Amino acid sequence: MSVTRLWLVRHGESEGNVAASRAERDGSPVIALDIRDADVELSPTGREQAAALGTWLRSVEGSVDEYWVSPYRRALQTLAIALDDARTASGALVDERLRDRELGILDLLTWKGVEELHPEEAARRRHLGKYYHRPPGGESWADVALRLRSFLGEALNRPASTVVVVAHDAVVMLILSVLLPLDEAKLMAFAASHTVRNASVTELVRDDDGWRLVTFSSVDHLESEGADVTVHSGEDDA
Repeated sequence: MSVTRLWLVRHGESEGNVAASRAERDGSPVIALDIRDADVELSPTGREQAAALGTWLRSVEGSVDEYWVSPYRRALQTLAIALDDARTASGALVDERLRDRELGILDLLTWKGVEELHPEEAARRRHLGKYYHRPPGGESWADVALRLRSFLGEALNRPASTVVVVAHDAVVMLILSVLLPLDEAKLMAFAASHTVRNASVTELVRDDDGWRLVTFSSVDHLESEGADVTVHSGEDDA
């Protein structure tokens, strides 16, 4: 048996999402956070979203064989709250290749901050495009896709049929690009008109013809439970 269904979940709203959106609204060049990205926690709204996600998980848990999760705190918290069972959450497969994209010297900068503090990188970004631009010390989307190819090459052959993956918006987008597959032009067009919402569920299934997208960024469970729907892009260099 190998994996034939993936439910891709973005973590609930994080304190980083809130700080980034505030900085954008205020026209600030810098996002006010004093901890590393891996340690950013869920916001109060994110915790409510994770609890609402638990309602959906309980409706499908009989068919879920495994949980895979990013090692970043906001993803681990989302899964633990949704499952409401520390033992089950601790049994999830945690893999660093599911971590969020690393932004290097552009970390904690809004686009205004990039333009002001690193104009040469802003120019490189415009020239190379989002998919191939690698900030110094960081990753391009192509780099993230490469590590996801490595992870999926191993994980999709595990003895499981249906898997829930809890990670980040860039990871969800790039898993789609690897499995569907989508080249740079198709991925960028898709990303320009689609946002991976916090605590949303995206479903992929595999049949004889390969992988296909069934549902993208569904938040029906949030709406039914009265949790806020948030659409933070999660990209500081957008």
